[in-house]
Amino acid sequence: MQHIITPDPINSYSEQYTSPEDAVLAALNKETYAHVRGAQMISGHLQGMVLQMISQMIAPKQVLELGTYTGYSAICLAKGLAEGGQLHTIDIDPDLQAMREGYWKEAGQEHKIKQHIGEAAKVIPAIEGDFDLAFIDADKRNYSLYFDLLIDRIPSGGYILADNTLFHGEVILPVDQQSNSARAIHEFNIKVAADDRVEQVLMPIRDGLMLIRKK
Repeated sequence: MQHIITPDPINSYSEQYTSPEDAVLAALNKETYAHVRGAQMISGHLQGMVLQMISQMIAPKQVLELGTYTGYSAICLAKGLAEGGQLHTIDIDPDLQAMREGYWKEAGQEHKIKQHIGEAAKVIPAIEGDFDLAFIDADKRNYSLYFDLLIDRIPSGGYILADNTLFHGEVILPVDQQSNSARAIHEFNIKVAADDRVEQVLMPIRDGLMLIRKK
């Protein structure tokens, strides 16, 4: 199976008619691909603008991001924060922190973003308050656990975004042909769809982006 959800020509056309990637994000995208392993994990232009616009529509006071990577998506989400709002972002890798902070400062968002280093399941309970918006983009095997840790801290009308929810297209394969990560994502999708506390839409953007709203 082709591991592309949106064919490259369609993705390129979509980016052409999407608001341009700003200079800081473009530079971060370029440096990530040039120097950081696993660069395909970066949100990039199209998905980054989706994250930014969703955050701007919600105007959240507090956002939680699971999986910082090089900090691209944190910039996008921070742009929509309400006045005085804060984005908490969690990652297990401290080695990219200087890179992240440099670009956050250049983007004028450093005062809105608080980095946490550690395992998300241990860090989440230590962060105070509820989250108007949460973005799950961390280890796939724990998506269902993260949902359970977050759902009671999302107010009615709040949102969870989950990335990679089509996982290279593997989720439509028979279960015995799915990788461990794809199977965990498939189980997460089933779990969310069966939860009567939420409503959701799974969008075929990039590698699949699920928008979940708590009723």
